[in-house]
Amino acid sequence: MRTPTAAAALTAQLESYGVEYVFGTCGHTNIALLDALGRSSIEFVIARHEQAAAHAADGYARASGKPGVVLLHVGPGMMNAVTGVATAALDSVPLVAIAGDIPSYYAGRHPHQEVNLHNDADQTAIYRPFVKRAWHVHRVEDLPRFTERAFTTAVSGRPGAVLLNVPMDLFNRPQAEKAYPLPGELTKPDLPTEVAARIADALAGAERPLIYLGGGLSAGPGRADLTRLIEHLDIPVAHSLMAKGSLPDDHPLVMGMPGFWGLEQTNRYAREADVVLAIATRFAETDASSWDDRYTWSFPPTRLIQIDIDPAEIGRNYPVEIGAVADAALAVRRIAEAAMPHPETPRPALRAEIAAGRGELFAASAERGRSDDFPLRPERILLDVRETLPADTVLVTDVGWNKNGVAQAYPLPVEGRFITPGGASTMGFGPAAALGVQIAWPDRPVVALIGDGGMSAQLPALPMAVERGLPVLFVVMNNRAHGTIADLQTASFGTGYGCEFTDPDGKPYSPDFAALGEACGADGYRITQPGDLRNALRSALARRRPAVIDVPMVNEPVPTPGHWNIKDIYAGIFE
Repeated sequence: MRTPTAAAALTAQLESYGVEYVFGTCGHTNIALLDALGRSSIEFVIARHEQAAAHAADGYARASGKPGVVLLHVGPGMMNAVTGVATAALDSVPLVAIAGDIPSYYAGRHPHQEVNLHNDADQTAIYRPFVKRAWHVHRVEDLPRFTERAFTTAVSGRPGAVLLNVPMDLFNRPQAEKAYPLPGELTKPDLPTEVAARIADALAGAERPLIYLGGGLSAGPGRADLTRLIEHLDIPVAHSLMAKGSLPDDHPLVMGMPGFWGLEQTNRYAREADVVLAIATRFAETDASSWDDRYTWSFPPTRLIQIDIDPAEIGRNYPVEIGAVADAALAVRRIAEAAMPHPETPRPALRAEIAAGRGELFAASAERGRSDDFPLRPERILLDVRETLPADTVLVTDVGWNKNGVAQAYPLPVEGRFITPGGASTMGFGPAAALGVQIAWPDRPVVALIGDGGMSAQLPALPMAVERGLPVLFVVMNNRAHGTIADLQTASFGTGYGCEFTDPDGKPYSPDFAALGEACGADGYRITQPGDLRNALRSALARRRPAVIDVPMVNEPVPTPGHWNIKDIYAGIFE
């Protein structure tokens, strides 16, 4: 009896880990594994481009809570996926990239598609700057062990992307199945009781406490404990882009985002706070006004307490008084428990101030959204989406108005979900990531809210949606430009040269995205007057088919009440 191949053994190992989907593209270095997958319970989600495959696997991981798996080919294949894998890595999303490589016995001789123009041929080096770990399998005997290490590393500590690089001949070598189970239990670092008590004492004794929440607090008990803590001591909460929706937008203590896209009210309170508890956030530049203490954070004199599961983030950008390496949810539970013996601290004036500021923000955005101007104002598009689609709709965004405008002024329903590329701010994330989200949540409405630049960057998402029968709504906010950058360039240099799409005569140009959708087998909707969008959304939702809704939009800047250093640079002001 012939001994099974390593490809078959690896497939069985993936099945034992609960892998249900592998996203990717074929190539001569990985078809042995594809053949084994085709005879297993695992579904292969074929992509027309490797970046689309990586984004789809990323979206699936964000929605399902399981590691995404993406299968890649040697050289240009795995290089095409760099942007997608790096996007997952920078947003702490567990993703396992499996890449085929040239035959092990040809290394360095420059066989077909080997990445080798200098000395050593090592395609794993391309991924090493952003993955948590890269394994290059040299012996077939090591593949099961490295696979277990890859999956465990992807989900442990601060989750992230990993690379498993396998020379193609190893897939075909004989290998009997050998059990390499994942750890039965992976505990997370807890916050010591005495540290939790010190943090609770600091918050309870502060006159202007603030909790700054990042994207690392998962749904479930952690958020319930956070709510218990802030309501007991009446502590306001500012949140990063990635944390939108962690607490309801209408909670009376939620102040919204700080920094570049933050309200002046939020920035002022953050700047004047006496104690800040930062939870699972890296203090990104945009959320910290380029770390200029004149605008958002002022450490010191503000005392900073920082909790993160990654010790490298503690004190990276600001000095800390207490730095704790701990799981966010466990830490919040301990702090809430320690805070309960302290007396309640009502702050009715602060609640009223927050309500007024947030209410004015949402009301003003909604008022602008009632305009019947055509092409539509971006606020009109957001309002129509918000008021037409069900509360549990998942918004998967790209970059520009569809990300920053939603994060700033879109009142996300409690049942809703907002998924966006925070760390890399990747254009082209939305269309393909929405497919992975829809696979993970087949019964929920999923909208890829994207610009025309983002749709153009990921056209392969359209045939993928049709092939899989995924009823994703691709809402294209079409301003015929890379709008955010065109606005920035125009404000700084007086022109949007190189940022706006035009035909040879200089007239604004855009593909007919609805026709592109129809050509792929999806439904297409062309919005030609203000009332068309809501009708298109209702129709697309009812038909439950892939649909492209092409919405002409004026190019308006996203309101930016905060500060970003790049504007100083363009003005000739240097630090």
